[in-house]
Amino acid sequence: MQARFDATGEVLVVTGGANGIGAALAHAYADAGGTAAVFDVVPGPPHPSGRVHDYQVDVADRGAVLAAVAQVQAEHGQVDALVAGAAVQPRCDVVDMDPEQWRRTLAVNLDGVVWCAQAVLPGMIARRAGTILVFASGLATAGRAQASAYAASKGALIAFAKSLAAEVAEHRVRVNTVFPGVIDTPQFRQANPSGGEREHWARATGIGDPVDVVGPLMFLLSPAATMTGSTLTRDRAYPKSEAK
Repeated sequence: MQARFDATGEVLVVTGGANGIGAALAHAYADAGGTAAVFDVVPGPPHPSGRVHDYQVDVADRGAVLAAVAQVQAEHGQVDALVAGAAVQPRCDVVDMDPEQWRRTLAVNLDGVVWCAQAVLPGMIARRAGTILVFASGLATAGRAQASAYAASKGALIAFAKSLAAEVAEHRVRVNTVFPGVIDTPQFRQANPSGGEREHWARATGIGDPVDVVGPLMFLLSPAATMTGSTLTRDRAYPKSEAK
């Protein structure tokens, strides 16, 4: 993707960045001159510039998150932005849900965002500058059968991000929420394993590619985005034959 924003000298932590939207953003950020620190349980693809760095982190583990952020700060100086994209999306009826499955979903999707915010905020507050983006989902308000844990975690994230934005606004740290829409990622395919399910989403909203979300994210990470406590929503994807 051609860089339209300048991230020179800035450092981004993106969770769940080994693939999908997170990987596309990490590489676009590097193309724009920045450094991307990718937190994931598996490594992502390398970037030719060497400005995308992998850190094996389970975001549900608060100690691991704090240690990884400290390592990023030691290696790269500071963290200017956090994009919290790590998530799991199990499919299960509520009556059959294993307690551990419920706890793991909230631990990754919700607790992981809290631990990452706790880790990066002290530096941002001290510098009076920083940006945090939280990925929500339309399922938080619409719901979906067999997605109760995921939808609940995303609903909680909306409330958390709104509250955090109010809390840190006086320190000039911005916190915004992103509804990326339906995007063709490994997680989407796992949550929608049948061709019929994917055809439904293609008809209902269109299915975008991870790179389609990069532009809006780069805008929110840039100084041009002067809002906080806001929500950016991508409701529909262009049909691929018409995409520009």
